Amino acid sequence: METAIESTPKHLWIVGGLATLWNGFGCYEYLMTRTQGAAYIKSMMPDVEAGAYMAYIDGFPLWASVGWALGVWGGLAGSILLLMRNRHAVLAYGLSLVGAVLGMGYQLMTPANVAGMDPTMSAIAPWLVIGIAVLLLLYARSMRAKSVLRQASNATG
Repeated sequence: METAIESTPKHLWIVGGLATLWNGFGCYEYLMTRTQGAAYIKSMMPDVEAGAYMAYIDGFPLWASVGWALGVWGGLAGSILLLMRNRHAVLAYGLSLVGAVLGMGYQLMTPANVAGMDPTMSAIAPWLVIGIAVLLLLYARSMRAKSVLRQASNATG
């Protein structure tokens, strides 16, 4: 009988590992911004007016704030489920994409006008986040279609 590790394509471990790092950093960024506020922003972006940036973040409408949380936490859940070879990774990545579109979409519609921010990075970063969310969803769907991702009870066989 073949084990789960032997039947799992090597690229799944690579993509899953990188996705876990990417989404884990997103969760870290979310938590630190929400709990440490301006102090964290200042430590990460010393040239940015941290108080003004936090005012921008705190001014997000509820739907954009929920989207941000759904994007990062859904992405981390999807990455863990992908590594577990669980078919629910597709759902988690789908929710993450919806969250990314909501959270990043708001930032694209109303960019931060904060002293010291790089406008080029502010314009590119949301597209990068959304693009990676799309790619992870497509990858997970492909793995599910190839029966690499399974029900939780069958994930080891």
